[in-house]
Formats: sequence, structure tokens, C-alpha cells
Amino acid sequence: MIEVKNVTLEYGTSEGKVLAVDNASFSAKESEFLCLVGPSGCGKTTLLNMIAGFFPPTQGEIRVHGQAVNGQGLDRGIVFQDFAQLFPWRTALGNVAFGLEMKGVAKSERERIALEQLRLVKLEKFAGSFPHHLSGGMQQRVAIARALAYNPGVLLMDEPFAALDALTRDEMQRLLAEVWRATRKTVIYVTHNVAEAVYLADRVIVMTPHPGRIRAEVPVRLPRPRDPLSVEFLEHQKMLLRHLTQKEEGPS
Repeated sequence: MIEVKNVTLEYGTSEGKVLAVDNASFSAKESEFLCLVGPSGCGKTTLLNMIAGFFPPTQGEIRVHGQAVNGQGLDRGIVFQDFAQLFPWRTALGNVAFGLEMKGVAKSERERIALEQLRLVKLEKFAGSFPHHLSGGMQQRVAIARALAYNPGVLLMDEPFAALDALTRDEMQRLLAEVWRATRKTVIYVTHNVAEAVYLADRVIVMTPHPGRIRAEVPVRLPRPRDPLSVEFLEHQKMLLRHLTQKEEGPS
């Protein structure tokens, strides 16, 4: 479904070149929920943006459905952290229908699909509400529904719950797990939250900064729905933390 092969990104600054991502390689299977985990500055959002097609890698190749990524495409839905990703002048229904409108889908059909997606995220009663009438968690649910409405094969998510309070974040994680089970999209999800990664992912890619490199790939072999208080859940968290905190080996 998604292949990232030997991807490097280097960019110039006033102080010289910066190596943001160094020779990253991984793949995601169809319907797999993959998390990219690492501290700030490790390149996980940069990798996600390259998969989205916002900019190309300096070296290497990214393929989705076997096709090289050469820009943005409707085969990839994107959800950002910022609440401002919604159009403030459109209702929840209008926001969700936007991508379908760009595809030329007839009004009655796109509104039917948009309402169906709002129902999936439990917001059908707020179809006529504008973003400023909705809480942060509700706005993110609208953003998820919008990303799903034009039926992309891949859902790319960049720390979508990071700005939410702890209780709302837990609720949103449960909702996203339900949505993923219902849609079986391939998901690549960026987070720095280890517990969130264990709760959501089939597999976790651990990254380290300066430059951004992949340190480990960790499968999460826990039944769903997952219990964050179980011994097995906590053991998976400890395993990820060990990978994140281990020191790089120097030259021999």
C-alpha cells in the first residue's frame, strides 16, 4: 500500500544545510494502522508531509498503491493538529462535503455522503453547526469525516489530538479506533505520545532526531479494544520507551 524507500530530506538554512530525515525506509500494508513515534525534531511530520506529497524527498522514493508520489492526490486524506484546518464559513456538513464538491459530485449525493461520514463520527446532529460552535474534539471529528468523505485509501494524521485535554483525547482515541475498524483504511499516524501509539497501532516506527532516523519497528500484538491499564499494555509502553531513550552507539 505505502512504500518509503531510502528517503532523505536535506534543506538549506542561513547557517548551512540541515539533514531532517536520513535514509528512512518502511512500508505499510493495506488496512494497517501504523504510528510514527519520536521526540520533537525527529522528522516524523516531515516524513508524513512527503507521503502527502507536499514536497519531494532529496533522495529516495515514496510509492502509494505502486505509484510514485509526485504531489498531492485524492488517494490520501489528511488530518492536521490545528483546529483552523476547517473552513469557518462552512457548516460541519459543508466542510465534510468540500472534497466531494471539488470532485464534481452532485449536491444531493455529496450531502448524503457527508451526513453518512458525520454519523460515523457521531456528529450527525451538528451537521448545520459552524466550526466556532463546536468544541475542539468535535472540530477534529469533522476533520476526520472530511478526510474520509472522498474515500481515500490512505489516511494521514499529524498529531490530531495533541491540542485536546486529556479526557477528550482519550475519547477521540476510542472514536478513531472505532472508525478505523469500520472503514479499514490504511493509517499513518504521527504522535510523540507512547500510550497513544500502543492504543492505536498495529505497528510502531520509532524515530530519533538529529538527524531523523528510524531506530526500530515494534509490532503491537494486543487484542482490540485495548485496555490501557493492563499489564501487557504497560509492557508495550516500556518497550517503546526503551527504544526511544537508548543512546546511539558511537564509532568503534
